[in-house]
Amino acid sequence: MSKLECKDLSKSFSISGDTIEVINNINLSITEGDKVAITGKSGAGKSTLLQILASLDSPTSGRVYLDKTDFASLSNDGLSQIRLHNFGFVYQFHHLLDDLSVEENISIPLSLKNELNSESKILVNKIMKELDIYERKNHLPWKLSGGEKQRVAIARAIVTKPKFLFLDEPTGNLDRKNASIIQSLIFEMSDKYGIALISATHDNDFISSFENIYEISGTKLNKIYE
Repeated sequence: MSKLECKDLSKSFSISGDTIEVINNINLSITEGDKVAITGKSGAGKSTLLQILASLDSPTSGRVYLDKTDFASLSNDGLSQIRLHNFGFVYQFHHLLDDLSVEENISIPLSLKNELNSESKILVNKIMKELDIYERKNHLPWKLSGGEKQRVAIARAIVTKPKFLFLDEPTGNLDRKNASIIQSLIFEMSDKYGIALISATHDNDFISSFENIYEISGTKLNKIYE
């Protein structure tokens, strides 16, 4: 099984000549199928840690590995391939392309991997049905509710069956009813396809569903539930 891990990870920023430390000496190991929530106050570094683990940002010091491949040893193209073949992403805002239909938005990752064919289209239809958006497949995003848009974002994130799904406040822009629905769907899809979940969130209802819960406080990552 694939393993994503970071060792002695630190990140700091320079602002007006001052060095601001966001995270310090963080160690974390996540295996395919794990469900990990990272919580903490706003600005604590949750999203920063996710960005680094997902190879979208680089640490000031420390290393990130996927199955012993050191991200620091890879070119930008190499990191892009890591993301394309191993990671999925769901954010607080859906980031759908306005001029593409639901089905076309979901199919984007398959197109990027040159895997859009009759077989993969069957999978797209299957996932749309599982997420109850099949009847909306030809609709443009502006015709969808907030909850439906987030379902499309989830479908797009999992259509390539990634090993790790990064979730950055995925319920943060939804009312409680839709947040609960999205929460259930995320875990259902994770279990069905064996996808690890790595979420930055301060939604207590969402957090309570995770097997492993960490908190970033004072630049440190502390495990608070296992």
